[in-house]
Amino acid sequence: MSAVPTQPPPTRPTRPDVLRLRVTAEDAETLRALLRDTRPDVGGRPHIEPDGSVGIDVYAPEDRVAALEREGVTVTRTGNASAAGRAAQQEVGTGDRFAAGAVPHGLAAKSAG
Repeated sequence: MSAVPTQPPPTRPTRPDVLRLRVTAEDAETLRALLRDTRPDVGGRPHIEPDGSVGIDVYAPEDRVAALEREGVTVTRTGNASAAGRAAQQEVGTGDRFAAGAVPHGLAAKSAG
C-alpha cells in the first residue's frame, strides 16, 4: 500500500469552440483593414463575390466574433470547426491495428531494419 494519497488527474481547462465564419467586406481595402486589425485565423484566400464584395473564411471562438463585426463587413456563421473535429475523432479506431501480425502495405517506402 502506498503512503501517497491518490489524486484525480488534473483537468484541462475547457476552451471555447472554434467557429467557421464567412467574412464578407464591401471592398478589398475594408477586408485588409479588418484582417490587419484583428489578425484572425483564415482558411484559404479571399475571393471576389459577383456583387463586387470580397469574402474569406475565418476561424474564431465565439468571443472574438464581435471584433470582426464592423461597418461594411458581414459575418456569417457557417459551421462549428470544433464540433466537426470531435465528430471526426469518433471515427478513429482504438488499439493497435497491426497487433495481429498484419503487415502494413501501400505506397510508402519500407525502411530497412
